[in-house]
Amino acid sequence: MAMAAAVARRSRRLLRLLSSRPNPKPASLSSCSSPSPSFDTPATAGEREGDPLSWRLLRLRSPGAAAAAIDGWAQERGRVSRPDLQRAVSQLRRARRYGHALEILSWMESRKELKLLPLDHAARLDLIAKVHGTSQAEEYYNKLNSASREAASFPLLHCYVADRNVQKAESFMASLQSIGLPVDPHSFNEMMKLYVATCEYEKVFSVIDLMKRNNIPRNALSYNLWMNACSVSDVSSVQSVFKEMVNDVTIEVGWSTYCTLANIFKKHELNSKALACLRTAETKLSTTQRLGYSFVMTCYAALGDSDGVMRLWEASKCVPGRIPAANYMTAILCLIKVGDFDRAEWIFGSWEAECRRHDVRVSNVLLGAYVRNGWIEKAEKLHLHMLEKGARPNYKTWEILMEGFVQSRQMDKAVNAMKKALSLMKSCHWRPPLKLVEAIAAFFEEQGNTDDASRYIKLLQKFNLTSLPLYKSVLRAYIKADTVVPTNISEMIARDDIVMDEEMDHLIIRASKIDIRGDV
Repeated sequence: MAMAAAVARRSRRLLRLLSSRPNPKPASLSSCSSPSPSFDTPATAGEREGDPLSWRLLRLRSPGAAAAAIDGWAQERGRVSRPDLQRAVSQLRRARRYGHALEILSWMESRKELKLLPLDHAARLDLIAKVHGTSQAEEYYNKLNSASREAASFPLLHCYVADRNVQKAESFMASLQSIGLPVDPHSFNEMMKLYVATCEYEKVFSVIDLMKRNNIPRNALSYNLWMNACSVSDVSSVQSVFKEMVNDVTIEVGWSTYCTLANIFKKHELNSKALACLRTAETKLSTTQRLGYSFVMTCYAALGDSDGVMRLWEASKCVPGRIPAANYMTAILCLIKVGDFDRAEWIFGSWEAECRRHDVRVSNVLLGAYVRNGWIEKAEKLHLHMLEKGARPNYKTWEILMEGFVQSRQMDKAVNAMKKALSLMKSCHWRPPLKLVEAIAAFFEEQGNTDDASRYIKLLQKFNLTSLPLYKSVLRAYIKADTVVPTNISEMIARDDIVMDEEMDHLIIRASKIDIRGDV
């Protein structure tokens, strides 16, 4: 019993490192809206007063700035404590600022008085994987001592599962067992997640059998994954597993299990049973925490139940505390999915009345829906409204507008949106969708507009976005206009390492018959 308790405590610590939810997330419906995204939300006034170091670090944007900020803090205060740094790492990870969080742990390792503890090493391995990839995380793991390696084993297994690398995950699990490291329910759950993701359902049953033989307790997520594997064949086996779960005195059946059942029943077109499960899931939701409301909401949306979505939304408003922007987004997404735009716009209006700043990530949800439905004027009106409120468009805003302008053949506006989006590329990894890039080039080609085609290709060249189809469009525009071709076009193609094909050779031959003029 003592060993089981120790393993359980270790498991809980490791799960917190990976920011996992206390109630396991149900398997998502293929037709269901995505779960609520995470937000890098500014700290409240209370948070700023209670944890000024974390607040200072959360404001950083430049890579490599965390170490300098901690040095400055240490000089101002005379010292910096381990709890302050660990709390900052935790907050940065929740905000998905993995690079800065990793910088803090690297800074700690460089200080003799702040030697990294095993759980610090586990957190660092997880961050290395997120920032630099699994191979570097493996290198880090192999350099750790036995205590730190034990702590970091679960994060490394999680890396293999995230990469869907069955061979490495299985080999790693076997090595953990062979050297006697504790293997707890969470490690087996990770393996079952992997097998479900790779459609190797028989292996899920093997994992369950192994857990039973070795008296490894199953938790709610274990049962949920087991039921999902059974659902591939029939519903009766799912119901048998659920019955076993209900009879397991160590398990409290929560909202996630009923959402899992609802997903399964929907997949088998048993919608009335799915709705009954969701009604039960509602009774399992906490009245003090928001966790779960968005998931149940998305399940109702997948079943086309607008009233169910709104009922969950109204119930979530009774939970104490400020409603996060992400929750507003989920509700709007769900209502859009069921085609209830009036209620979606009403919730957007409620968000505007309550928000402290106009965040385009919320308005982008509505903006995208307008564009997908061909309501470009409505989309432009919303965009201008957000600008008036001081919102700062992000790359997704411009991408959505680009798509709308291309659909409505407003190419001048599409090119302007492209320029706005490209100006943000220095601060993110976004790249414009190829279909939109080529659609604009095709429009210039159709018009025989060589001036705009040339300016467009030069703009894209600055961002390494040129391609063979784009150069073909430029040449066809010159051929259609019967206009002289720039002398440096071949140099541009060579500089961009464009691999030619037979069609391009023919276009060059045709274009060469037109008199040559100066550079683009």
